[in-house]
Amino acid sequence: MVIKALLLDMDGVLYHGEKAIPEALEFMRRVGDLPHAFITNNPILPPARVADRLEGMGYRRPHERQIVTSAEATALWLARQKPDFRYFAVGAEGLHLTLQAHGREDLQQADFVVIGEGPGIDFESITIGTNLILKQGAQLVCTNPDHSVDAHHEGSHRVLPGGGALVAPFAVATGKQPLIIGKPHPLLYEMAAERLRISLDHCLMIGDRPDTDIAGAVRLGMKTALVRTGRFAPNIDYPAELPRPDWDINSLSELSRILFCS
Repeated sequence: MVIKALLLDMDGVLYHGEKAIPEALEFMRRVGDLPHAFITNNPILPPARVADRLEGMGYRRPHERQIVTSAEATALWLARQKPDFRYFAVGAEGLHLTLQAHGREDLQQADFVVIGEGPGIDFESITIGTNLILKQGAQLVCTNPDHSVDAHHEGSHRVLPGGGALVAPFAVATGKQPLIIGKPHPLLYEMAAERLRISLDHCLMIGDRPDTDIAGAVRLGMKTALVRTGRFAPNIDYPAELPRPDWDINSLSELSRILFCS
């Protein structure tokens, strides 16, 4: 298979916190002219803010359409199910801005209760969402399945609850299982490939999580590279129950040598 484009996760692949991974900077300089897109389960920031962040770390600023977030994928899925949908959302700015562009917030008769990441969850939001689901028949949707995500605060590593954790109170209170949009589910990969105008079987997915980045891409027939600079460190055994990547590498420098034979 000829690799014509790259799909890249970001946190743990390109940066830690607000600091770029040096090998990743060099890798992106080398592959900069190859079609590529960034796909992330993180719904907190809108694409423009993500592009600003990458540029601030020293990367060439990508076009906003090269960035596909789980918030964007969620809004697209909702719009496909019901144009002009009504929603109640819990999460940060990126999720709310994206949903506002496609639907209408309605705390009384929402079609969907959408859970993302970041601040916003409290007793009142759980109560509103629970009643919308049980009394109005709203569908529970979550932007991504990650139980926890890595973050950095004042130079220290922190573990934050992910979408899979934040949706749990709504699922328990209602007895309804959420529909999950983000990786390993197909939509983020498909949106990125569509924007690049390249079929998925000619894309290489580069990520740091076997259960999301790699598993989802393998199921879609993509080539895959697991880079062990993020949550999944070099000393951790690969999960036996998950499909294995084509390349299991310690840094993007190794992948650069593989791809460019030098």
